[in-house]
Amino acid sequence: MADLLNPADPDFARDPFPYYARLRAAGAPAARVALANGTHAWLVTGYRPAREVLSDPRFSNVPPRSAGRPKADSPAQRARGCLARHMLNSDAPDHSRLRRLAAAAFTPRRVDELRPRIEKLTGELVAEAVARLATEGTVDLVDAFAFPLPVLVIGEVLGVPEADRADLRAWTYRVGSPADALEPGAVDEAWTSLHAYFTALIDRKRRAPGDDLFSALVRDTSEGGLDDGELLAMAFLLLFAGYETTMNLIASAALLLLTHPGELAAAREGGAGRWAAVTEETLRHASPLEGTTWRRTTERVDLGGGTVIPADASVLVVLAAANRDPEHFPAPDAFRPGRYAAGAARPAPHVAFGHGAHFCLGSRLARLEAAIALPTLFAALPALRLAADPATLPYRPGLLVRGPARLPVCRADGV
Repeated sequence: MADLLNPADPDFARDPFPYYARLRAAGAPAARVALANGTHAWLVTGYRPAREVLSDPRFSNVPPRSAGRPKADSPAQRARGCLARHMLNSDAPDHSRLRRLAAAAFTPRRVDELRPRIEKLTGELVAEAVARLATEGTVDLVDAFAFPLPVLVIGEVLGVPEADRADLRAWTYRVGSPADALEPGAVDEAWTSLHAYFTALIDRKRRAPGDDLFSALVRDTSEGGLDDGELLAMAFLLLFAGYETTMNLIASAALLLLTHPGELAAAREGGAGRWAAVTEETLRHASPLEGTTWRRTTERVDLGGGTVIPADASVLVVLAAANRDPEHFPAPDAFRPGRYAAGAARPAPHVAFGHGAHFCLGSRLARLEAAIALPTLFAALPALRLAADPATLPYRPGLLVRGPARLPVCRADGV
């Protein structure tokens, strides 16, 4: 059994990779670890085992009954139970039905049609950041750019009012973080607030539908459509997943480029193809999703190499660790966009968006936003630099999503 794992530890959040490397170096397909909340889980950290587990139906997405600390019945637990009925926590055939209903909003054509709007929003946010730098001297790229861009985009797709974005960010941050990293009661308050918010939003869509995904889902009363509980869960999942991954992708890419000036220069000189390579390498090197949602074994599973996981065990596939497996990615801890550049030897496909039936629906949208956001930002601010020691930057705690919580920047030319 490995050392105690505490996802709320700020040092672990900042750099979990040495811990994962030790697990992977042991050579077993999965390792049983003790969690700080008093439970145990099996972590999958290698690239090949990760892809195998994610495509193996014996690992159910329905959450384990024993996951986390036992909690008494309460309004917060009932709200959490309702919002957790989303498609990431389901198996076929329910998952197939739920995914089909959401997929209509993320077809290649619909995503590509968003480009002009994303370009406009990006230009406005960059202009605001430039103005703030001129008057204040520093700006937090997470708050000023990496967060508002994807939340505005997904808000338009789903039909969430812009005025609500700050509250929604605070609530989703809490429910996606370990309770030990927050004030007592903060997570429970967030679950009840999210449940109340989406209940009211869906009611408004029923009374005054618009041209957005939530309105379409509410109007769909055909057989196979969503019941009220599924509507709430779908609303929560699409909002949370719709901005969290992209926010962390943009913030992590900006940080990596600011700390690797040679790679930033290569991106500026290389055009769209090199910026695309930056995005792919960021997805691999700084996976915005640290891990998948939890899996549960439906039976005893022999993964080989002497590793046998009992039935009803909690299993987490750590995407961030799989993407740094040295057997599949040479120099895995190095940030090298060139490995994804045109003409380079084709690298192994990263698993930043998952693998198998639960592969991220919004992957194309996330890539499009990064393709627009990064070159626009660095073109407008050629003298941008960090305003803090990168070794001290706080990171989002937990095992689900990963990215810098703050990214203070200034202009080297002082203008």
